[in-house]
Amino acid sequence: MPSIRKSLLQFIFSGAFMKRWNDKLRPMELQEVDKQAHKMIAAWALYRIAAADMPRQEALDLGERIVEGALFDYFYRLIITDIKPPIFYQIKANPDHYQLLTEWVLEQLEQRVVPLGQDLWQRLRAYLLLQGPAVDQDPARRILAAAHLYASNWEFNLIKGLSPLDDELQEIDASFKDGLTALLDIPGVDQLLAGHTSPLGRFLHLCGQLRFQKRWSQTPRVPETSVLGHMYIVACYGYCFSLAVDACRARRVNNFFSGLFHDLPELLTRDIISPVKKSVQHISELIEEYEKKELQRRVLLPLERSGHPELVADLRFHLGLDVGGEFVPSILNQETGQREAVSEEALFAHCNEDRFDPKDGQLLKVCDTLAAYIEAYTALRNGISSEQLQEGLWRMRSRYQNLTLGKDLHIGALLADFD
Repeated sequence: MPSIRKSLLQFIFSGAFMKRWNDKLRPMELQEVDKQAHKMIAAWALYRIAAADMPRQEALDLGERIVEGALFDYFYRLIITDIKPPIFYQIKANPDHYQLLTEWVLEQLEQRVVPLGQDLWQRLRAYLLLQGPAVDQDPARRILAAAHLYASNWEFNLIKGLSPLDDELQEIDASFKDGLTALLDIPGVDQLLAGHTSPLGRFLHLCGQLRFQKRWSQTPRVPETSVLGHMYIVACYGYCFSLAVDACRARRVNNFFSGLFHDLPELLTRDIISPVKKSVQHISELIEEYEKKELQRRVLLPLERSGHPELVADLRFHLGLDVGGEFVPSILNQETGQREAVSEEALFAHCNEDRFDPKDGQLLKVCDTLAAYIEAYTALRNGISSEQLQEGLWRMRSRYQNLTLGKDLHIGALLADFD
C-alpha cells in the first residue's frame, strides 16, 4: 500500500530553498518552486485547450502524463540542483553521459519515491530514462516543454534589463523565443509568445505575480515562501496523498490542479490571515463576496470573452465556485451533467471512479495545512525563534492529531514524525 513519509514532504518543499538565475543580477530571489508553479499553470492552460475536443479517456490520459511528467522533472531538478542549463543540455545531448547522470539521480530518488508505490517508481524510471525521438514527439512532454520555456522566459524578462553588458543574455533571449516558435503547432503557444498582449498571456502574467506575495508576511522565516510556490507544494502533496488513498485517475489529476489553484483569489485580496477573517464580524463573507466579483471581472470574464470557455469552466470547478468552496468535495452528477457537493464518506465509498470526475475536499485542506506546517517547522529548525510559528505548529497538530484519510493514512502519525 502506498504511504507518505516525512522525507518526501520535505523533499518536495526543498524547492523553496533552490535559487534560480543564481549567476545573474536579479531584483529579488527567484525560487525553483515558484517557477514550477508558474510552469504548471501554463501547462494546465495548454492541456485544457488541447483536450477540449478529445474523448474523455484520451484527455484524462494526457492530463495524468502531464502531471506526473511535471513531478518527475521537478524531482530530477531538485537532485541535480545548480547544473547550469547549457551544461545540462550538453550532457543530455550525449546519450551515454545522460544515462550515467540519470542513473545516479534515480539512486538518490529511490528511497523517497518507492514508498508511494512500485507502479509510480517504474513510471518515473521509464520517464527519466527515455531518450530519442519519442521524447520530442510525446504530446505531454511537448506541452511541458512549452510551459517551461514560457515560465523561464517570464523570469528572464525580470532580470534581462539589469545587466546590459552580460554577453549571455542575448543568446538566452533567443533560445526562449526559438524554443517556443518550434512548438507553435500546440494550440495556445502563440498566445504564450504574444505575452501579456494576449488574453491568455495576461492571465498567466497575473498568476506569475503571485511570486511577489510572501506568506506569513509579518513573521520572519527561512526560507520565505510565496503564495505561488505554496500553491505548487499543495498541488504536489495533493497528488501524492491521492496515490496514498488509492484515488482513481481523474481524482488524482483533479486534486493536483485544484491544489495548484486553491489560493488564486489572493491575486485580488492578498494573504489575509485567519485571525483577521475570523475576528471581525461578517468580514469573511465580505472578503468572499469581493473575491468572487473580482475573479469574475479580472479573470473569468476576460478569458470567456477571448474564446476560452473551457478554461473558465475548469477554473470554476477547481475553485469550487459552484459547490461552496475550494475545499468542498464534489463529483459530476451522472444524470444532470452538473457539479455537485458530496460528503467525504460518499466520495471515498461510492464515487472513487473516473466517471464521477471526483475532487477531494478534506484531503486538499490537509495538504494545504501540511504545507504551512512544514513552512513553520523548517523556519524553526533554521533558528527562527517565533511565538507565532510555535503557536501555528501547535494549532495545526492539534487539529489533525486524530484524523485518518481513507483507511490507513493517519495524519497524526505523520505529524509525529516531525518531533
